[in-house]
Amino acid sequence: MIIRKIAYPRAALIGNPSDGYHGKTIAFVFRNFQAEIMLYETPELVLVPTVRDNTVFSDMKALSADVKQYGYYGGIRLMKAAVKKFHDYCCQNGISLPEKNFTMRYFSTIPNRLGLAGSSALITAAMRAMFTFYGLTVTPGRLASLVLAAEREELDIPAGLQDRVAQAYNMPVFMDFDKAYMDSHDGMGKYEKFDLPDDMNLFIAYRTDLAEGSEVLHSRLREDFNAGKKEVLDAMKEWAFLTEEMRLAVGARDREKIMRLIDRNFDLRCEVCASAVSEKNRRMVELARSAGASAKLTGSGGAVIGCYRDEKMYEKLCRTLKEEHIETLKPQIVRSGGEA
Repeated sequence: MIIRKIAYPRAALIGNPSDGYHGKTIAFVFRNFQAEIMLYETPELVLVPTVRDNTVFSDMKALSADVKQYGYYGGIRLMKAAVKKFHDYCCQNGISLPEKNFTMRYFSTIPNRLGLAGSSALITAAMRAMFTFYGLTVTPGRLASLVLAAEREELDIPAGLQDRVAQAYNMPVFMDFDKAYMDSHDGMGKYEKFDLPDDMNLFIAYRTDLAEGSEVLHSRLREDFNAGKKEVLDAMKEWAFLTEEMRLAVGARDREKIMRLIDRNFDLRCEVCASAVSEKNRRMVELARSAGASAKLTGSGGAVIGCYRDEKMYEKLCRTLKEEHIETLKPQIVRSGGEA
């Protein structure tokens, strides 16, 4: 039997990057791209490399282009981390696994290193496949924490729970990472289904010439947060406030307020993380706003999310961004919940 599991890219609507700092966020996943794991029983445990793990190149130019797109590490390290953390989880919880092995293959159409949570999507799909293969179940909240542990503890990737929660729940989620609550709930926050209306007029745009890991932002932000830097602590509170305001604005269908909140989210990031926001990321936001739309980063950088007023504005937005090699799409938001 071949097991296939899918996870989708994540877009943070509001509140990021406060998810790793006891803030509040709203995020969703969308079907325009996907990460897929294929797993089947074999005599030995085998992780199959793909194009992201290439070690043979036609020349130095090709190698440089590969590094720019995928970084210095491919997807095999993600699969290894997923398997290792899954095994740890079973050992720690007294789960005795049957003595059988598998081959795992991965595929992904999610643009790499552009703030769309492509890495956590692959690990989420891998975890789902292994739980199914061994006949086990896991709650979405626990799955999200397990995926984060694989990235943080095994790969030393600085990250928060937001991406993994949206991907594990497979629907728009309002997340509250209150420290006291998390301390008493095994590191999990308050996760609530969030209703996003069909007429939100959201867009996502991403550069085809920019790729950078989330560590570019989070390593600097973590240092300032741990040092108790006042402007950073104040920013975390404001991002949480913006998230609460977004919940009210969406409920009231107040598009103008929604657009202002999105813009403020990015402007605040620039105020406290100026050196971690590249010129190309700023340029994407500026171009979107020049077309009349609102815009903020979907994650750490490389892609933006925003809101437009009507189709005429969307067409202008697409033309404006296309001139600088930026692709634009309307996200096909996943609302069903459950496993993909």
